[in-house]
Amino acid sequence: MSRSNKVVVPDCKAALNQMKYEIAAELGLFASHGVPSGAGADTEFAGELGSVGGGTRIQWSEVTSRDVGSIGGSITQRLVAQAEKVLNGYS
Repeated sequence: MSRSNKVVVPDCKAALNQMKYEIAAELGLFASHGVPSGAGADTEFAGELGSVGGGTRIQWSEVTSRDVGSIGGSITQRLVAQAEKVLNGYS
């Protein structure tokens, strides 16, 4: 099965990764394993991730599809909101 996702702006990967961890923290999830050591966001938010919303420490492989979908949906909402701000002249 081939992926239809094409990397358009490779430099955005780190920012999207950071956003993923921020949102996971807000949802009370923690993903300490399987995180690339050079990702930046994994260490920056490590203290928050285990404590936000009474979350427990789990591996990304243990995150439910529903939670992963919530993270992806929240990323999309934030990106759209940021784009709307830029297009409306607010930065």
